[in-house]
Amino acid sequence: MSTSFRQICLVAALLSCMASSMKAQNHMRSVDELINKDDPGWPIVQQWIKNAKNKVEVLSCDPKKAKDALYKTQVTTRSPMGAIVYSCGGLLIDDGWIRILGSGNSRLNRTLPDWNKGKTFKQFGEAPSFLLIADDAIGGFFAINWGGLGKDMGKVFYLAPDSLEWENLNLTYSDFLNFCFNGDIEKFYKNLRWTNWRSDVSKLDGNSVYTFYPFLWTKEGKDINKNHKGTVPIEEQYTLNLDMRKQLGIEKKTPTSERTKVAP
Repeated sequence: MSTSFRQICLVAALLSCMASSMKAQNHMRSVDELINKDDPGWPIVQQWIKNAKNKVEVLSCDPKKAKDALYKTQVTTRSPMGAIVYSCGGLLIDDGWIRILGSGNSRLNRTLPDWNKGKTFKQFGEAPSFLLIADDAIGGFFAINWGGLGKDMGKVFYLAPDSLEWENLNLTYSDFLNFCFNGDIEKFYKNLRWTNWRSDVSKLDGNSVYTFYPFLWTKEGKDINKNHKGTVPIEEQYTLNLDMRKQLGIEKKTPTSERTKVAP
C-alpha cells in the first residue's frame, strides 16, 4: 500500500475534521453530516485489508451502535478512522495481538469514543489531549497525539509496556493501519512475545490483556518466557500504567523519538 495523494487527502481530512468538530459539544455534527456517501473510506480500507500481509479480522458491528459511535467520534466516514468506526466493531491484527477500536463487538466490547471518555477528554465534543485508537495483548496503548503528548500533532504514539514511556512512532493513522496490515510486527515486538503466544492470545478477550511479574519494564522482567503471566481487565492495566508512570517520575517526561522497532 504505497502512499498516494488520495491517502494524504484522507489524513488531512481526518485531522481537519477532528480539529473543527471537537471544540465544543454544541457544535457536534449530526450522523447524516458525518456519513459520506459520495466518497466513503471503507471500500479503500477493505482493499487495504484484502491486500494485507498480516492476518486481519474484521469484527461485525451493530448499525445503531455504529451510528452512535460515529456521532461521538465526530469524524467523517471519508476518513479511515470514521470508516472503521462506522463500518465495523473493530479490527483484530495477528490473531488479536493488536486490537484497533471501532464501534464495538462482543469480542471487543469497547467503542473508540466511549473508551476515550474520561481518559483523554471529559465529555463528548471536547477536544482530546490525545486519542486512544488501539492497544495490544501485553498492555501497550496506541494513541494519536492531539497536543497532550507534545509536538508532532496527528502522529501515533505508543505507551510501551517495557518502558512505560510514550514513544513517537512517527506514523499517521493511515500509516499505522499500514504497519498493522503489512509491517514487521514480529520485529516491533522483539523480546515481547513468549513461546506459544499465538495460541494464548487467540483465546484472549479483547477487553483483557496479559500482565507479567516481574513487570516488563523492570530489569528482572526482560525475559518474558520466565515471567509469571496472568490476565487483567484492560481498564485496570491502563490505570496501573499511568499510576506507575507517576510513581517512577516519568509522567511528564518528554516522549522518546521514533521507535526503531517500527518497520512500515
